[in-house]
Amino acid sequence: MVYTLAASTLTVAAPLGCGTPSAEGAEDAASDVLVTGTDEEMLVLEVTRANKVVVRLPRVEVGQGVTTAVAMMIAEELDARLADVEIPLADARTEGNQFTGGSNSVSSLYGPARRLAATARAKLVTAAARRWKVPAWSLRTGRTRVFAPDGRSATFGSLTASAAGITRPAVSAKPKPAAEHRVIGRPTTRIDARDIVTGKAEYTGDLSVAGARPTVVARPPTLGGKAVSVDDRAARALPGVHAVVEIDGGVAVVADTFHHAFQARDALKIKWAPGPLANLSDAAIRSRLRAAVPKLAAPPGGTAQTEAEFEFAFVSHAPMEVLTAVADVRSGSAEIWFSSQSPTDARESIASAVGLPSSKVWVHVMRGGGSFGRRLTYDAAIEAALISKKARLPVKLMWSRTDDIRHGRMRPATHHRIRASHARGRVVAFAHSTASVSESYEGLSAQGGARAAAAPLPSDSGLYNFGRLSGDSGSVDLAMPLGAWRSVDSGTVRTAEEIVVDEIARTLGEDPVAFRRTTLRSRTVKAVLDKAATAGRWGRSMPSGQAQGVAVHEEYGSCVACLVEIDATDPKNPRVTKVVMAADVGTAVNPRGLEAQLMGTAVDGISTVLRAGLHIDRGAVRESSFADFHYARQRHAPPHFEAHIMPSKRDPGGAGELGVPAAAGAVANAYARATGTKPRRFPINF
Repeated sequence: MVYTLAASTLTVAAPLGCGTPSAEGAEDAASDVLVTGTDEEMLVLEVTRANKVVVRLPRVEVGQGVTTAVAMMIAEELDARLADVEIPLADARTEGNQFTGGSNSVSSLYGPARRLAATARAKLVTAAARRWKVPAWSLRTGRTRVFAPDGRSATFGSLTASAAGITRPAVSAKPKPAAEHRVIGRPTTRIDARDIVTGKAEYTGDLSVAGARPTVVARPPTLGGKAVSVDDRAARALPGVHAVVEIDGGVAVVADTFHHAFQARDALKIKWAPGPLANLSDAAIRSRLRAAVPKLAAPPGGTAQTEAEFEFAFVSHAPMEVLTAVADVRSGSAEIWFSSQSPTDARESIASAVGLPSSKVWVHVMRGGGSFGRRLTYDAAIEAALISKKARLPVKLMWSRTDDIRHGRMRPATHHRIRASHARGRVVAFAHSTASVSESYEGLSAQGGARAAAAPLPSDSGLYNFGRLSGDSGSVDLAMPLGAWRSVDSGTVRTAEEIVVDEIARTLGEDPVAFRRTTLRSRTVKAVLDKAATAGRWGRSMPSGQAQGVAVHEEYGSCVACLVEIDATDPKNPRVTKVVMAADVGTAVNPRGLEAQLMGTAVDGISTVLRAGLHIDRGAVRESSFADFHYARQRHAPPHFEAHIMPSKRDPGGAGELGVPAAAGAVANAYARATGTKPRRFPINF
C-alpha cells in the first residue's frame, strides 16, 4: 500500500516493513485515505514546486552508492531526470528500520521505492489530465514533465499541489515491467561523484555548528586502560584550550583548533593503569583459540581425510574518513551529527549516556567516508556527547587514525579446523569447527553498538554436494572492542572452506574448477564460475612462481566467482596481477556501482590474505597507521580487473559484502599454487 500524506505538495509514503508485496505483483496501490502524520517506518517521496523529487533516505551513504541506486529507482518509475532526484539522509527516527548493513539496502528498498514513484507518477498524470481536460491515458511522462498529445507540457512541480489531493489516480500506479526499464540496469555515474571530487560533499568534519570546538582524546597505551591521575596544568596553560575533561576512554581536550587540541593533549601528564589484557599477546591468544575449537565429528569408516587448520588475525576497519562527531548537549536537550549505520539505536544509547529522554535527543545522519561495518557502532558519538555535557560546550570530536586502529572496533581473530572425508573419488562428509574471540568486558558496551557474537557459526557447506555436514563453534572471551567487519563471518569461514576445496581437488587429482563444476549444487553458482573461468582463461600456462586461483561464494540471495592471477616469484612480496569476477545479484540496479563494490571486495581479499592484520602485544594493538597496518595500496592493486554481471530478471539480492570471501579464497589459492605451499595463517606475510 502507498499512502498520500496531508501536504500542500504531492507527498506519498510506502511502508518499509517486512511482508510488503513485491513491486511486480502489487495491485494499483494508491490509497484513498489521507494520512495526517508521517509513519516512522515509511519511505517518503515529495515533489517540490521547484520540480525536484526528494526522498529522505532511512539508510546511510558510506560510499557504497545507495543514494544513487535509490535515485535510479525513483527516476525510472517517475520518468524524472536523474538530476532532478535528491536523496538526503533521514535523521534518526524513534522507531522503524534505519539499519544499513547485511547487504540489504538495495533489496529492501527496491519494492517500496518503485511503488512510491509509480504512485506519484499516476497522480501527476491524473492532475495534468484534469487541468487539460484530456484522457489521462493519452498523456506521457519524461524529463520530470507530463506531455500532452498536442505538444503541451507541464513540470511535475507545477502539478504537485493539485496532485496532492488525488486519492484515486486515473491511470495505473503499478511499477513498470523490467522490459521497459531505461534507467535501472544502465551503468550510471554516482549522483554525488562531482561533489565528492570537488570537495562539495559534506562530511561530519566539514560541519560548522555554532560554537562547536575541535576536540581530541588522550587514550591509554593498552586496551581498556584507565587514567589513575591526570596533571593537566601545562595543557590548560597553552593558548586556545577551553576545557580538559575525563571520560571512560581517556582524557579529552577542547580547543580552538585541532592543532591546539593535539598540542594540549600531548602536554597532558597522565598515569595509566594497564588494561585487563596487559599480560596477553598474539601467541597466547592463538593458543587459546586453538584450544577452544570444538572437536570434529568422527569421520565415516573407510574414508580418506583432507584436514587443515587456519588462523585469521584481527583486522581494523580503517575507513578513510576517521570517526568524527559533533555534539551539542545542554541541560534539557542534545543534538548530534555523525555518520551512523544504526542511528535509531545510537539515539537511544546517547540519550541514556547523557541522562536525557530519547525524545530530547536529535541525531542528524551524515554521509560517511567509508565504513565496512565500523559505523554500525557509535563510539565517537557517545564520547562527543559526554564531553559536550561535561565541558558545557558544543564539541567536534575527531578520533585520529591511531585512535581508531588501536582502540576502535576490529574483526575478531578466529581459528578453524576442517576435515573433508572422501571415498571413491567423492566427498562423503565435511566437518568445520571454529573458535572466535568474543567481547566480554562490560565496559565496552559504553562505546556503543551491539556486542559481538560469541563465535562465527561454521558455514553449512551446502554450496557443495559434500555428503554429511557437521560443525560447531567455540569462543574465547576477551576484553576487546570487536565489531562486524565487511562480510562478517563469511570472510573467514568461506575463505577457509574454499582453500580446502582446492586441496580436496588436488588430493583427488582433479582440476579445481572442474572439481567445483561437478560438486556445486546451484546452477547459478556454476554459471558464475564458468563465466569467471572462461573470461579469465583458467588453466592457461604461466611462468614459474605465478599461478591462478579461484573461489566462489553464495549469500544474500546472490552469488559470485573470482579468478585471481598472482606473481609470487618473491613469496614475501606477492602481487596480484589480475582479478576477474562474475556475479549474479538478480537485477543490478546500477551495474557500474556493482562493479565498484566488487573491485573493493577484491582489494579487501588481497589485503587480509596477504598483508593486513593487527598484532596484540601485551594488551596493546601494535599497529597505529597505514604505515604499519598494511592495507593494499595502489602498487598492490591488480593492473587488470574486470567484473561480469550476469543478466537476471530476479529482484535485487545483496552485493556489498558478497565478493570478500570469494576474493580472499581465490588469492589464497593462487598463492598456494604459485609457491607450492599450504598457507594456514592469514595474513600470510604478517
